[in-house]
This record gives sequence, C-alpha cells and structure tokens, in this order.
Amino acid sequence: MKIASLDHGGLDGRLIVVSDNLQTYRCCTDETLQAALDLERLVPEFEGFPFDAVYCGAPLPRAFQFLDGSAYVNHVDLVRRARGAEMPARFWSDPLMYQGLSVFAGPGDDIGGRAEWGVDFEAEVAVVTGAVHQGVSADEAAGFIEYIMLLNDISLRNLIPDELSKGFGFVHSKPISACSPVAVTPDDLPGWDGRKLHGVLNVDLNGEPFGRADAGVDMTFDFGDLIAHAAKTRALPAGTVIGSGTVSNRDPDGGPGQPVAQGGRGYSCIAEQRMVETILSGAPETPFLQTGDHVRIWMEDADGQSIFGAIEQTVRLDP
Repeated sequence: MKIASLDHGGLDGRLIVVSDNLQTYRCCTDETLQAALDLERLVPEFEGFPFDAVYCGAPLPRAFQFLDGSAYVNHVDLVRRARGAEMPARFWSDPLMYQGLSVFAGPGDDIGGRAEWGVDFEAEVAVVTGAVHQGVSADEAAGFIEYIMLLNDISLRNLIPDELSKGFGFVHSKPISACSPVAVTPDDLPGWDGRKLHGVLNVDLNGEPFGRADAGVDMTFDFGDLIAHAAKTRALPAGTVIGSGTVSNRDPDGGPGQPVAQGGRGYSCIAEQRMVETILSGAPETPFLQTGDHVRIWMEDADGQSIFGAIEQTVRLDP
C-alpha cells in the first residue's frame, strides 16, 4: 500500500491511499497517518480522485521523534579521510545516530538558510515505525517497520565543526528535512528485503545527474540494526522516523567513488563530492547550494515507474 498526506488537512495533513502508479488516491477513515499508526489500522474509502504530489506535504508531517543514523560507513570514512583522520574500528560495529527535528517539510518546499552556512542536501531512505519496545533485537526490530520513504536531510556543513567541537550533538547544523510525497508499506515495495531497500537512489542537481548510488549496497547497518540501536534504552512510540544517513557507495575497486559524469555512481550529497575532490587534488571544487539551485531525489522500479514520487526542492537563501 502507498500512502501520502494532502497539505490541506491541518498541521498533520489529510491521510490518503495512493494507487501503485501514483495516478489516483482515496481518502481514509482515519484522517492522519499518526491516527492510523496509533490504532494499527488503515481503511481507505472507495471513491477515487486524481493524484498530484504538488498538493502533498510529508507523509508524516509531525513525527513523535526523528532519529537519523549513518548506516553507510563509506560516507563517514570519506569525511574523516578528507581531514586526515583515521576511522575508529568501532564505527564498523556500533551505528552513529543523532536525534533531529521531528517536523518535516513537504517534497516541494523550498530549502532555506544562508550561503555562509554551507547548505547541502543528503539523499536518504527512511522508515516509519510502529510502537517498538525497549531492548528489541535487530531481527525482531525489522518487523516494526510500517512504511518506507525517501528523505532529504538538509545539513549546514559550515556550522557542523564548531557545533560538534563542543562535545554535544547537532542542533543548528541540522534544520528541517523533507520527505518524499509517498510512503510505501514493506509488502508493496519492490527491492525491499525485510531490512533494507535495494534500488538506485537518483539525485539530480540543476537537471544534471549527481548521484546514482544503490541503497542496498555498502549499507553497513540495516534498518533492523538502526531500530535496535535506537531502542536500546528507550521504547519508540508509533510514528518514529529513522533515517539511513547519506546513501554512499564505494567504487568496485574500493576507491572513494567517481562522479556520474565519469562513469561512477556519484554522490548523495555535495559534501561527499567535495571530500573526494580533497582526497584526489588537495582542495574541494564543488560549491554548496546557492539560491536558485534545484535538487531532485527519487527512486524508480524495474519498469521505470517512480515508487515514492519525487522530492523536488528549490534553494531560496537569505540575502
């Protein structure tokens, strides 16, 4: 089943069920996704209407919490290599995770901020959970995944070093993230193996291919691992969103990856391309986002049909 939330039903949107081909939708007896998660039911009405993602907000506009992991350790490795730091061995066995803003932007909302903040996108996969008990195992945790969607986790790169140097987590450097218009149940998602999603996560910047990483490749920690990590000392309420972190692939030879234009899989964030430029030539060349830039993030099935709809955002920075 595919669901979305129309952006004219209050702060939590109006829950709808979308057809597999994203052409029509039906309303539901439960008005919001959070209500459906709490009641563990979703009953669509019979009458259908034409679907247009432009009228959608995030599938779950206000979550109970948002926890974002860093499941693709290649991304973390590149960050550290670019500044000459070694990768701690525990990063391969213990996931990184931070708690972010639990309100989400819609798929077409503008990206704001200031140019000096180093505004960047991060293309990710995310899951919405049901109620998860504390201490759940990784194997059991995967059974609590209710929906899967795409996520653009906006990062303010130039604010991160100073913020992390204080010894606490992200606040200023992680503003509102945006979600795909459609979320999909695990049983209706091509490429879902029960714990991670296999498929190319497409990213275009200003109409040009930027990233074509496979979400099912090089994922060190799957969603079962991430949910279990999040629930180690707390129960997770229904309506918890957990992100994968930036989807990142190594080259087949183990190298840091090549841009799409050079035959590689490219990158799911600008920072990663800048890291590779620094590793190879000593300095980054690609600028962070500027006013007027356009970011598009989407995934297709084997027939070329969009699965989640697209995140399509334009950058509007403060002068």
